Amino acid sequence: MASALGGGVPSIPPQVSGLKIVNGQNAVSGSWPWQVSLQDASGFHFCGGSLISQNWVVTAAHCRVIPGRHQVILSEHDRQSNAEPIQVKSISRVITHPYYNSQNFNNNVTPLKLSSPVQITSRVSPVCLASSCTPFPSGTCCVTTGWGKTGTTSSPCILQQVTLPLLSSAQCKQYWGQNRITEAMICAGASGVASAPNLSLLLLHLQDDSGGPLVCQSSGVWFQLGIVS
Repeated sequence: MASALGGGVPSIPPQVSGLKIVNGQNAVSGSWPWQVSLQDASGFHFCGGSLISQNWVVTAAHCRVIPGRHQVILSEHDRQSNAEPIQVKSISRVITHPYYNSQNFNNNVTPLKLSSPVQITSRVSPVCLASSCTPFPSGTCCVTTGWGKTGTTSSPCILQQVTLPLLSSAQCKQYWGQNRITEAMICAGASGVASAPNLSLLLLHLQDDSGGPLVCQSSGVWFQLGIVS
């Protein structure tokens, strides 16, 4: 579906250059057209997500999305602006992974069915989903996006992006422990060979980015490999 809709290729190209793990940088407005904000009725942003088709968004299971209480906001960049061409969608169905484990966050994924299809525009389009045979080796530079805290201050108003390399499962287990990382997880962070301090700083940046996408580019197309957990 995403490929049929021109998914994975933003009409407004993102500007991604080099590794910038800590704090991140402002994204180009509209350059991550699959990024969504999950908000409550008051407009409070509590999690991110990504559009995977006109009718479906995917986020993290631990975001605990509730139909009727929460809504999906698309095409948002500056959360303080009232002039952006946002689309607001209600949620008709939440499908939490049947084997989601809230203790270790294994299978931390929840697809959300929208009450009505989104309108595909230059600022709203789906991301492509990577398959198990899509080649993205460790060290590949990827990007995560969201409005997560960039330090001890409140969440930024402008959509942030962070460039970071994929880690091998062995590297990830070296720093987080053999029993904490499962085959259903993917890790990214630090610079080539990870260090615990860099990973800690990365996690600090990702506060409130839960549910947002980890995307990697191949042949000009962006594929989603994982969800910020």
